[in-house]
Amino acid sequence: MGFKDALADASRYRNAYTLALSASMGSIFYGWDTGLMGGILTLKSFQHYFGIDKLSASDQANFNGNIVSVMQAGCIFGVLLTSWACSRFGRKRSLIASGVIYIVGSMIQSIAGLGSSQAVALRVLYFGRVFAGIGVGMVSALAPSYISECMPRHIRGRCTGLVQFSNNIGMMLSFWVNYSASINIPYSDMQWRMPFLVQLVPGVLFVFLMIPQPESPRWLVEQERYDEAARTLAYVIRTSVDDNVVLLTLDEIKADFIGKQRTSLVTQFRMMGESRQIALRCSIPSILTFFQQWTGTNAINYFSPQIFAALGITGTASGLFATGIYGLVKVVAVGLTLAFAVESWGRKLCLFVGAVGQGLSMLWIGGFGAIHPQSTIVPASYVSIIAVYLYAVFFCIGWGPLPWVVASEVAPNHVRPATLTIAISINWLFSFTISRLTPVMLEKITYGTFLLFGVCCIIMAAWTYFFLPETKGYALEDIKYLFETGVIVRSLEDAPGGRVFLGSKRATPVEDIRGGADIEDSSDSSQKGDEECIEVSDF
Repeated sequence: MGFKDALADASRYRNAYTLALSASMGSIFYGWDTGLMGGILTLKSFQHYFGIDKLSASDQANFNGNIVSVMQAGCIFGVLLTSWACSRFGRKRSLIASGVIYIVGSMIQSIAGLGSSQAVALRVLYFGRVFAGIGVGMVSALAPSYISECMPRHIRGRCTGLVQFSNNIGMMLSFWVNYSASINIPYSDMQWRMPFLVQLVPGVLFVFLMIPQPESPRWLVEQERYDEAARTLAYVIRTSVDDNVVLLTLDEIKADFIGKQRTSLVTQFRMMGESRQIALRCSIPSILTFFQQWTGTNAINYFSPQIFAALGITGTASGLFATGIYGLVKVVAVGLTLAFAVESWGRKLCLFVGAVGQGLSMLWIGGFGAIHPQSTIVPASYVSIIAVYLYAVFFCIGWGPLPWVVASEVAPNHVRPATLTIAISINWLFSFTISRLTPVMLEKITYGTFLLFGVCCIIMAAWTYFFLPETKGYALEDIKYLFETGVIVRSLEDAPGGRVFLGSKRATPVEDIRGGADIEDSSDSSQKGDEECIEVSDF
């Protein structure tokens, strides 16, 4: 898509983009909290206030792992709460609630230690991070699902990917706020409190931006509120509720929910195994989010100042500046990916290229660390620093935004809350595990940390190549046909050069599978005009 086409597209779907940007604002505070703590840990004022500077190197590594990972523990609770909340109260109200919880948690972190002892201050800080984590976990589960359910399929991948774009913006801003605090605020409590206070801003903006947005049409259909669902569909593509596109899309969503309305969460978990196709679709989101954490991204997000120090960039301000550049690179890379690659390259190619590039970057960093364990600068040090930035670029091409896009697309409508609850719980569970272990790994096995993540990335590339079909261009209600038969054949057919492995064998086209399914539908549905069927392709 060219620049002019992108502008025309943005104008045509401006309501859809406004909705997506409002919901993805929640990921700004998600990214903000992710990037914030690693920088604060390097500030001498923070270390002295909480007595960290008096700990041994091993105890410091344990403390760093604990203070970072407790937020992920809160996120797991938030995700588990999400399925019940969004099924009962809807996506929109649950998103607003997540923003309020985050704001309260951030305020608690900001005032930790006021009028109390060091021990009490530390407990308050831990509690604030867990509480804010509940909000972060909720928004991480809700935002991709809400956006995906509301978007026309033509821009669904790009809009759902805005979740990761916003995440990177929040992370970048937190890096630069930390850097600004280190050089512009004198050594005092305010030097580390200010970054905590500033993170309130995206939370407040998110709540206010979500208030005027509509509810998810698929949740409204599940609740049998069909008129409201039609209004949401019409709002998103800027047309009337009587438009054929709206009416046909509404009929398709209704058909997908026949006999499945208002299923409880426990029932949804049972329904995830009702057929081989459903089970496969429900497992892919969890595989994607599991792999996303084993790219090693959070190891760099949380502990990039320490990693840059190991590569020869010394000094608190210098480390935070290099980390700020890392955040900026990620924002630019994911922005270009969403604008020009996710809807043209497709999901599969982006994930494959991203995994290969990340793997090679990590293997280089690990190999350099093995050959040159000292933190002194040599010519290869500059290549390793560039490799960190290249890693960020490849992460943003594939395993940053795309797992959320694909997970939201392949999850079956009637068990979407349960499927995404499991997937995002796995994401946060391993985010917790990796953030807890990374400082210890960096101390104990040093370069082996990067070699481990590099090998994991190569495994992800192989899985993507052989087992993941392309979902670009299909309506949410049609994605089920990709998993009916010959999933590996279809995956290789969609892979670059994959047809070499197939010879003359080909997967059954989705149009043929859908045509066979349509024959079994009621005569009413099967006699829709060709022109109307083309119109409904918007969703």
